[in-house]
Amino acid sequence: MGDSSKVNKDRTLAPREPESDDDKRQRIILPRGRLYDLAGKGKTFARVVEAQPGSPTVLLLHGWTATADLNWYSSYDVLDDRYGLVALDHRGHGRGIRSKKKFSLEDCADDAVALLDQLGIDQVIVCGYSMGGPIAQLLWRRHPQRVLGLVLCATAATFSSSKAEQIRFAAIGALAHAIRLVPAALREMAAEQMLTSKSGKDLRQWARGELRRHDPLKLVQAGRSIGTFDSRHWISSIDVPVSLVVTTRDDVVSIDRQLALAKAIPGSTVHSVDGTHTACVGRATQFRQALLAAIKDVDKKNQ
Repeated sequence: MGDSSKVNKDRTLAPREPESDDDKRQRIILPRGRLYDLAGKGKTFARVVEAQPGSPTVLLLHGWTATADLNWYSSYDVLDDRYGLVALDHRGHGRGIRSKKKFSLEDCADDAVALLDQLGIDQVIVCGYSMGGPIAQLLWRRHPQRVLGLVLCATAATFSSSKAEQIRFAAIGALAHAIRLVPAALREMAAEQMLTSKSGKDLRQWARGELRRHDPLKLVQAGRSIGTFDSRHWISSIDVPVSLVVTTRDDVVSIDRQLALAKAIPGSTVHSVDGTHTACVGRATQFRQALLAAIKDVDKKNQ
């Protein structure tokens, strides 16, 4: 690895989770991050912590309308004490790749592998949250030799099997034609997706700063891609350890849909978080515990 992957951390600060009342714990130092130029693809932002000898690296794939930092900021410290980590912004999200090419989940999977190539990382445990779940599944399918195991959080094998859901995602596709008229409205929608009523002022201000980096058109295209994703015909063929973090009060990806994913993958384990789709922020302590337990499940099966 190059010097950008050292364990040293930069001076970037982010708020602590809203459930903390201790002012000294309100902010955390984020791992070192910078832009990486991926040949033939473009530049993307990633935070990287080098794995210690004998420990695997965890690849963190964020959800729709989020960024790597928004999705994972409260989990970085609990992971980099034990594992290496790579967390990148996906296409059109945050400081992710800007391209005229239409957004696809497959491209996101390939982007992540291109970043691993540049970092000299051969294999990883892939953790995907919400939209990151399909990207993780596709990464295994397209690059199976790079995947030690999967941790799938608040996600599913398909997101639009009912008629009502198909109509909703079709509407997202139609919005793409008018998106230049409503970028501010889309940012507000993204903010509501990520932030809870308990979020402090600092967290909300920081999050909105992250959201301003998005490419609104690519976000709409990403929503349409999520709506058409369906891995049900091949998900049972996954041949690496899999563990799921299930959000039991999720109003975006239903608990039934999450548990159906677990049932479809032989030998998978499940860890529950009593939270909504934004549990990674709103129930950060519980989410971190479940995430770490799921990663340990996968890591243990590889030993």
